[in-house]
Amino acid sequence: MTPPLGSGATVPPRPEGAARAGRPEPEDATRAVTPEPDEAARAPTPRTQDATRAAASGPEQAASAAAPRTQATTPAAAREAEEAACAAAPGPVGVAKAAPPLLEVTDLAVRFGAVRAVDGVSLRLAAGPFGLGLVGESGSGKSTIGRAVVRLVAAAGGQIRFEGKDVAALRRAALKRYRRAAQIVFQDPDNSLDPRMRIGASIAEPLIVHRIVARRMAAGRARELLAEVGLDPELAGRYPHQLSGGQRQRVAIARALSVQPRLLVLDEPTSAIDVKAQARILKLIADLRAGRNLAYLLITHNLGIVTELCEQTAVLYLGRVVERGPTSELLSVPAHPYTQALRSAVPEVDMAARRSRLVLPGEPPDAASPPPGCVFHPRCPLAIDRCATEVPVLREVRPGREAACHRAEDVLAGVRTGARTSSG
Repeated sequence: MTPPLGSGATVPPRPEGAARAGRPEPEDATRAVTPEPDEAARAPTPRTQDATRAAASGPEQAASAAAPRTQATTPAAAREAEEAACAAAPGPVGVAKAAPPLLEVTDLAVRFGAVRAVDGVSLRLAAGPFGLGLVGESGSGKSTIGRAVVRLVAAAGGQIRFEGKDVAALRRAALKRYRRAAQIVFQDPDNSLDPRMRIGASIAEPLIVHRIVARRMAAGRARELLAEVGLDPELAGRYPHQLSGGQRQRVAIARALSVQPRLLVLDEPTSAIDVKAQARILKLIADLRAGRNLAYLLITHNLGIVTELCEQTAVLYLGRVVERGPTSELLSVPAHPYTQALRSAVPEVDMAARRSRLVLPGEPPDAASPPPGCVFHPRCPLAIDRCATEVPVLREVRPGREAACHRAEDVLAGVRTGARTSSG
């Protein structure tokens, strides 16, 4: 029997066949380097494999194999040992070495007949606490992306991966686990609250379905969730129509949080409520983000919200990402004329910070028959002949900044757009 790793005990010799039995095949070796959570305790590590192989040759070699090695014999062995150490160590080094995204969307396409609601969108969302904002005009595809992420609408192309797994391929138990891990809060809370069910029963329902608590304890847990989102637990006995719009939105958030998700899709969570209720909801999101280590997609047309709640922001126009990057830098120095126009529409309280309003002509094109070239060129104040024929690719224009514009460098350099402006 092999002694515990690092115990210093000598490994007794075993038959050669036994040593070969402990050596995994290539596929098993991959799992041994990066073990799954439920197999981490069973998966052999490179050190224990070396000790087992050395045991067949004698106690002295076994002891040297069990001892820590300062240098790997080959580059491949060194890489495997480093990856194994990073996977086993929960500290900052392991996080820095391997930090895969929680959610990764690649070339996502969603069609409704001839309408291209989403056209080749790619996004990455890190594990929480982290916020990614999706901003743009109505009809830009923001809500459709959010619904596709939680599989409420079917994708016509591309891929959505959650923790490395293809969401479209999930079935039965795996899909149920994903439903629990990724939740959505709708713009109108009435879309998620049954008017015939009391508030407490609506929150308790997912607790029972996902077997998070026993049925007899669900009502008490529902009251605790109401308190967590800043509502009186006594509201559990009321119906949705007996609550205000802000209260219903808090109930919808409590219901989404009941299954302990790791990802929230927040679809315009403040657009249907008054200003005071908006401030409460935004503070609640910030508190929950820190307290629960939540990652979220925040869908909004209000750039003032993403400034406070999102590290990264993606700007969408007609179903495509036209710019993305760190929120503060993207909003202070836009690299796309469309982002400039959105930014100029945000009201400023500080008179010194106010800027001229950039007014775009016309309306967004028909998504069923988008214009050739850059879809923004019919309204763009910086459009040139190239824009009407060549589709701009989303490319890096500064470290960490990407824009789909042929003239992104000119925009960053402060070239005047020549568009109609307004001082209002």
